[in-house]
Amino acid sequence: MRPRMNERGDKRRTSAEKVLGLLALYTAERTVWSPERAAKRLNVSLATSYRYFNTLVAAGLLEKLQRNRYVLGPAIVELDRQIREADPVLRQARPVMERLLKRVREPAAVLLCRYYRGMVMCIHQETNKSGEPVSSYERGARRPMFRGSTSKVILAYLPPRIISNLWQEHKREIGAAGLGDSFEEFKASLRALRREPTYVAMGEVDPGRLGIAAPIFDASRRIAGSLSLVLLSPRVGERAVARLRTNVSAAAREIERLRGRGALGTEA
Repeated sequence: MRPRMNERGDKRRTSAEKVLGLLALYTAERTVWSPERAAKRLNVSLATSYRYFNTLVAAGLLEKLQRNRYVLGPAIVELDRQIREADPVLRQARPVMERLLKRVREPAAVLLCRYYRGMVMCIHQETNKSGEPVSSYERGARRPMFRGSTSKVILAYLPPRIISNLWQEHKREIGAAGLGDSFEEFKASLRALRREPTYVAMGEVDPGRLGIAAPIFDASRRIAGSLSLVLLSPRVGERAVARLRTNVSAAAREIERLRGRGALGTEA
């Protein structure tokens, strides 16, 4: 069913879409909003903005602080716990990630990530080091597509339509990442990435970290996500890196086999 159109041809958004649009304003960079600021950003009246906030507070998705400021609410924490318990991908991948981590003597982290709305999102991390984090890719953290092994092995296999859109929207970032100053150079860089089962990056996201990543595909051989091993110390010999690359690739293929018919899910 097509969305209804008003006289100017604009798509009419449902009330639910508008309320969710308010929730989408919350990011890692802006964690606090007021009805006044949200009204300006969403182009709605102040009364409407207050109504949206009250609806989300009643659902536990927002919580009011002092002086008319709102943050994300406890219902989101509860939902995240339910996702962790119910997600079949996590249930199947976690033991594989734990076994991969045991093969590493150095402080390290193993990351399971997926493609989500033009970004790479971490959905689970296993680590053998407490205290100083090995990787900034914590659960729910999103990163741009053009830096780090975790992202690049996903980027290399995205559909041509998405690759073209990324080039049109992020030419400067792509060039700055060394992936090409023209669309042809960009595509050549992605072909080079696809020639290897894994990709190794040094300090592209977190300084001093060595990242080794392999793509994960769904049953239709579409890119679904990536499995990464991040080492805290970059002082790893070539033979050790070669061994770890083999281990990461084998672990990614094992996750694919365990998934069987399913996939991590690709959000284009």
